[in-house]
Amino acid sequence: MNDNLKNGREIVGIVVSEPKNKTLVIETERLKKHRLYDKNYKINKKIKASCLVEDISVGDRVLIRETRPISKFVSFKVVGKVS
Repeated sequence: MNDNLKNGREIVGIVVSEPKNKTLVIETERLKKHRLYDKNYKINKKIKASCLVEDISVGDRVLIRETRPISKFVSFKVVGKVS
């Protein structure tokens, strides 16, 4: 069973919390440019991801990949740590 999408997004983020033993909440940050004032501003987003790796804890930078929906709110899987 291959649940990786061909065009699945890969996002780097920081682990914020561990609500359940196989789920992580990851906060991502990106810059967006205001179309009228040409000023850059930050957009933070929290994403829930499934994690089967045991050595990841709060504060680690991780790489997540989009997959098929695993539950109502989880559509990403943790690929691994980013140094």
